[in-house]
Amino acid sequence: MAGSQALIEIRPLSALGELAEAFEIQRAVWGFSDAELLPLRFFVVTTNIGGQVFGAYHNGHMVGFCHAVPGRQRDGRPFLHSHMLGVLPQFRDAGVGRRLKLRQRVDALAHGIELIEWTFDPLEIKNAYFNIERLGAIVRRYSENHYGATFSHLHGGLPTDRCIAEWWIASPRVEALLAGEKPVHHAHERIAVPIAIDSLRREDPARAREIQRANAARFQECFARGLAVTGFERTPSAGMYLLEPWQ
Repeated sequence: MAGSQALIEIRPLSALGELAEAFEIQRAVWGFSDAELLPLRFFVVTTNIGGQVFGAYHNGHMVGFCHAVPGRQRDGRPFLHSHMLGVLPQFRDAGVGRRLKLRQRVDALAHGIELIEWTFDPLEIKNAYFNIERLGAIVRRYSENHYGATFSHLHGGLPTDRCIAEWWIASPRVEALLAGEKPVHHAHERIAVPIAIDSLRREDPARAREIQRANAARFQECFARGLAVTGFERTPSAGMYLLEPWQ
C-alpha cells in the first residue's frame, strides 16, 4: 500500500456519518469491547469544544482517523491531547499516520497551540520510532498501568504502561526534523526493548511483564535525574531509547 500515499486525502470530520465511520475504525483497530470504545457522542463533543477529528480517505473510504481534545498546561497555556490515531491494517505502511499527525500540527499552529501530547506503549517499537524519530517528540514522563486492564489484543494482557510523548510542534528540533535534518544524539542512558517483545507477549507473558517492569523502573529513574528520551535506534535485536539531559 506504500504507493497509495499520494491517493490519501486528509480532511476534518464534523458530520455525524463521518464521525460514525471513525467510531467503527476504532473498533477495527483496537478490538476493544463495547464498554471500552470511545462513544460516538464524544467524537461529536470533541468537534464542538475546540478539539480535532481528522479522517484519512482512500478512494472515498475512510482508512484512518485521529482524535484530539483541548487541555491546559499547568501555566495556563493551551495544548492538545491526541487521544487516538488509528489506521486500518492494510494501510499502515502508506504514510497515513504521519500525514494525520502533520495535519494535526498545521491545524494546531493555526490556532496558536505549540504542544500536542499523547501516550504510547513503550513496548511498541514501531510506534516509538515513529513518535521520536519521525515526528520529533520527546518523553519525560512514564505512567504505570495508565488505562487499567483492557481486552484489546494489542495490549497482550499486560498492564497498560505508557510513555507520554511531548510534541513541541513549533520548536527548532521538530522543524529541523520535518525538513529532513537528522538530529545528532548524545545519549547518556539507553533503555532496550527486545525485537521479540510481540512474540513474548503471546508466548511468555511472564517474561514480557518482567521486561516491562524493569524498563518502567529505568525510565522513572532517568526522568527523575532530568533526562529525557530524545532518540530511538533500531538494531537487529532491540529497539533502543536514547536519553540525554533536557532543559
